[in-house]
Amino acid sequence: MSKAQDQLEIKFRLTDGSDIGPKSFPAATSVATLKETVLAQWPKEKENGPRTVKDVKIISAGRILENNRTLGECRSPLCIIPEGVTTMHVIVQPPSTERGTDKKSSKQPKENKCGCVIL
Repeated sequence: MSKAQDQLEIKFRLTDGSDIGPKSFPAATSVATLKETVLAQWPKEKENGPRTVKDVKIISAGRILENNRTLGECRSPLCIIPEGVTTMHVIVQPPSTERGTDKKSSKQPKENKCGCVIL
């Protein structure tokens, strides 16, 4: 039974409802390694795919998993189903260059606002 608990069967659900996997991972696998797996197996025909591991967020049991943690540390009681497949959700963040331009454009209207009221 300990052998089954050392291996987790995981599938990754993308935002459009399609899946990557399932695939078996040891409990000692880091979240960063999971992200690399998702990046390598990302369907090429999908638009707006992640470019780097930093663009990928993995959510399990309602929590965003941190890169430096292992699957064993992130395991929820919901994941301890013998021979069951755990579904983890994958979110792709927009590249940082796009986020930077949004911040600049939101600051521009605030710079030139001035008003006087004479009663």
